[in-house]
Parts: sequence; C-alpha cells; structure tokens
Amino acid sequence: MIRIGDLAAKTGVSTRALRYYEEQGLLPAARTGGGQRFYPAAAVDRVGLIQGLFAAGLTSRSLNVLLPCVDAQEATDEAMTLLRTERDRIDRQIQELITTRDRLDAVIVECTTASPATCGHLVYPSAAHATPA
Repeated sequence: MIRIGDLAAKTGVSTRALRYYEEQGLLPAARTGGGQRFYPAAAVDRVGLIQGLFAAGLTSRSLNVLLPCVDAQEATDEAMTLLRTERDRIDRQIQELITTRDRLDAVIVECTTASPATCGHLVYPSAAHATPA
C-alpha cells in the first residue's frame, strides 16, 4: 500500500489531483481509522492511464465509463462507442493541427525570401496606411 504523498511523488501528480480522481470515482483508496489515504501499488499505473486519457482530451465522465472496462478487461458497447467517438475527435484535431502546420510552413517559406519589413505575414499595416472600412 502506498500513501497519497508517495503516490504523488512516484507519478508526478499532485495530491490535490489524486484526491480529485478519488472524488470522481477514478482512483479507489483505502482509508485508515484516522482518514489517511492508502493506494495499492497498481495505483501508479492507473494514475498514468488516467493522465494519458486526460491528456488525450477525455473527461472524467468518459473515464467513469472506460475504467470499469479496463478493470474487468471487458469492452462494453457503450465503451466501444465512446472510444470510437473520442478517436474521431482526436483525428479531427490532428487534421486541424496538420492544416495549421502547413500554413505556418507556407509563411516560413514565403518569409525566408523576404525581409521582416516586407513580409506581409510578419507586419501589420500602420494605422496611417490602413484602408478605411
């Protein structure tokens, strides 16, 4: 069993975040008579999984659907639908990032042949030269 401070140190996650995970039902903890939290050694891996899923943009509500499936090593129809929906969302984000990166590449190429003063992507027209609306 690991105390909350030790779990925080091993995972790089704050004790506040670990308490939040417990409140959301994502990370079960045992308690002593004095109210001290203790976690099983497997909690280190679970916190890593939670962090990874949060980093991918999933919500605690989504994790409440997925984590029981992880624990049971069984995929429900609801979990599979959620995973597909999240994958599609991430695919859209990736495509948007690729489009943005391509735009930046075009600006970089265009501006490498111009000076910062003449590259229209790097300077804004002064108020004196602005066209009235």
